Amino acid sequence: MPAEPIDPAGVTWTRVDERYITVRMISAVIGWAVTLLIIAVPVVLDLADVISLPLWLVLVVVIGAVLWAAADLILIPRRIRAIGYHERADDLLIRRGLLFQKVVAVPYGRLQYVDIEAGPLMRHFHVCTVQLKTASAGTDASSPEPTGTRGPGCAKSCRPAARPAWPACEGARDDRGPA
Repeated sequence: MPAEPIDPAGVTWTRVDERYITVRMISAVIGWAVTLLIIAVPVVLDLADVISLPLWLVLVVVIGAVLWAAADLILIPRRIRAIGYHERADDLLIRRGLLFQKVVAVPYGRLQYVDIEAGPLMRHFHVCTVQLKTASAGTDASSPEPTGTRGPGCAKSCRPAARPAWPACEGARDDRGPA
């Protein structure tokens, strides 16, 4: 991940798992397919002479939706590759964003609990979303995390510094030794 002006000095970002790109791509394709089907209903009704729509409106809506879907699908890999995290002694840094970049520092001492989410598609690709919940309502600290890199389940991808606030991590081990 290239260094940006927003990045703190001396930080080497850890990227999220590349499998998350596939998960987001599949989800987006399904979402856009449903959206385009909904848009197609009035167009089909217009072609069947059930309703009457101006041709310019049909063209603007259909072309606009297709272009928006294409741009969204093309940008998904870049958006995912822009997500990164870095562990420091007292906090966890999370970076995201392409055009509007954001770096969030989550102090370990302010962690209240950790939310781990994985739907059927995410479980199939062995990834999950880890959200760090702090005392501040304004902290948005979520990051897709790989599973299976340190054992089964996302709880195994816990960071040692976050374990006091993460009961699911008790007994988890990683490449730095016992919990």
